[in-house]
Amino acid sequence: MRHHAAKGVRMKQRLAGIRRWIRYKYTLLMRTKGGASRVAMGFAIGIAVEMFTLPTFGFAFLLIFPLVYVLKGNLPAALIGFVFGKIIYIPMAFLNAMVGGWILPHHFTLHIPFLYDWVNRVLSASLKLIVGGMINGTILGALLYFPIKISLEKYQEKRREKRRLRRGRLEEGRAE
Repeated sequence: MRHHAAKGVRMKQRLAGIRRWIRYKYTLLMRTKGGASRVAMGFAIGIAVEMFTLPTFGFAFLLIFPLVYVLKGNLPAALIGFVFGKIIYIPMAFLNAMVGGWILPHHFTLHIPFLYDWVNRVLSASLKLIVGGMINGTILGALLYFPIKISLEKYQEKRREKRRLRRGRLEEGRAE
């Protein structure tokens, strides 16, 4: 009986530790150098890449790293955007396939001679998802960039104002 109680306490301590770690990482993300634009850019990159990563069997994930570097985004924010993209991917996949179907010619098929026919058919269908995902991901990333940037700037301004007020109160206390 005692053993089970101790086990439950350890589990609660672990969960509390994980919550503290997540809160700490969130705080670090909010205080990132370069500010809101870097975080918003990172999130936009992550979500854009996720929209075409599934049909590429995950290889598109590797694009996050050079894109974050070139576009001066934030890597943790890109990974958060990537995970968020995974959550919304299923409904977006239908839209990606539609847009890919509009862009690619209807008679378009992919034929790589040394592959089986069924593999070529799967690749042809995946190409619609890839093309549509690239277009929709770019649009979605661009649309989400601005609200994220604005909300982070407001959060940071609110934090600065709190610090100014707290500093003012401290200075008043010292003067007395």
